[in-house]
Amino acid sequence: MRRVTAAALVLGVLGTPAAPAAPAAPATPVAPPRPAGYRSAPDARPVRAGAVLPGPGTYTDSIARGETRTYRVRLDGSSNVFLSAVLAPAPGSAVDVVDGVSLSLRTASGLLCGMRTDIRLYGDTPRPVADYVSRRVEAGRDCQEAGEYDLVVEGVGRGGDDGRRGPWRWDLELGYVVEPAPGPGDGPPPAPTVWSTEPPASFGEGSAGSGRAVHGGTGFNDAAPLAGAGTWRDELRPGESRFYRVPVAWGQQLFARARFGNATAPPGRSALPDGLRLALYNPARGAVDERKGLYTGDPATLLLATAPAAYANRSEGATDAVSAMRFAGSYYLQVSLDRQAPTAVPLALDLALPSVSAAWAGQEDAGPARGSGPVFGSDSASGSGPASGSDSVSGSGPGSRSARGDAAAPGPDPVLRAVGIAGISTGTVLVASLAAWPLLATRLSGSRSRARPRPRGRHARGA
Repeated sequence: MRRVTAAALVLGVLGTPAAPAAPAAPATPVAPPRPAGYRSAPDARPVRAGAVLPGPGTYTDSIARGETRTYRVRLDGSSNVFLSAVLAPAPGSAVDVVDGVSLSLRTASGLLCGMRTDIRLYGDTPRPVADYVSRRVEAGRDCQEAGEYDLVVEGVGRGGDDGRRGPWRWDLELGYVVEPAPGPGDGPPPAPTVWSTEPPASFGEGSAGSGRAVHGGTGFNDAAPLAGAGTWRDELRPGESRFYRVPVAWGQQLFARARFGNATAPPGRSALPDGLRLALYNPARGAVDERKGLYTGDPATLLLATAPAAYANRSEGATDAVSAMRFAGSYYLQVSLDRQAPTAVPLALDLALPSVSAAWAGQEDAGPARGSGPVFGSDSASGSGPASGSDSVSGSGPGSRSARGDAAAPGPDPVLRAVGIAGISTGTVLVASLAAWPLLATRLSGSRSRARPRPRGRHARGA
């Protein structure tokens, strides 16, 4: 019966003038997909306030505004220790520029070990932010004795006090990293005092559409490895942060340039302040530096350049950014796009890693007794290596991992695939399809139902 009815419909259409097609229903703007949330380390251990962090590794908890959470750590009297916190608001969260956490290390009696570190969002787009506090073993410094200490994390921000938004509780990831101190009587070599602030002449010669495809991770634990100098391409969705890890050897500088391609202008305004961000973290998840720029929809560039990596930067670094370049190993680039950007933005990442001088060659093979310090999460030439902060630098202790097992390999570059619709060759069937279009349009329409500088880590001379 259905076949007879369909045939009658076709004959009827052929015998009468074709009715004009009904206008298509106006397209409903499709909201961009929400970015993926921060991915914790696969071997991270959940803890609660008051718990003992038994040793090097990664731990997870949560924290609310106005809350103080204290964790106990037992330190020896001979190792440097770095204790980091990653605050990771869920995508879509309502955040304020002053929201964040304050981090400190204290003795059991409450004495501060070094300086307090403030970790703030400084924007209204939720994104992972991180930094650390440390205990360094060095003559004349506080907190040198072996014993139990307190890692104190305080949730800070305006919350609902101004009536604009409610209270928050966000995920917190703690990293515990141990670094053996240099051997006695064999201090670290002096840090380089002269280096170029300009990238090499051949830096980023390719176009924004050139380079190797890569898909950045959600954070430190699944950051996509970038194997040294070159150009990589990716895409950022609104409200998204993507992470990449880059191996930096002793004496090397890192030049990183993010080139944002042409995109859609913000609706109703000319620009989004600090809508584009490029940040760098060291292997212990300490903040090194950050660059910010306006998002207008036009092509834009952010350039970040570091001092050479040197063990002595921790005591000789003249600025926080220089002092934070105190390790060799996996450094982490974070590229972020404002949540109010209307569309995804093409991204090209250019990297260069020049060495300061030949005198620094081979430093990556020197151990603590040579004064250069160990290599954090040292990557091979292919860019593989562990996510630092979740392993012991010396490779021992709970939570330590091999050089190739802890970070997820980058996913394949997403490729947009068009779904082809076969054309119908005969005029009779074409006319029939036009007659059926109003019904189809009705069904389709029924189915459719938008600056402040980030503080550097407290690394210079004190931590």
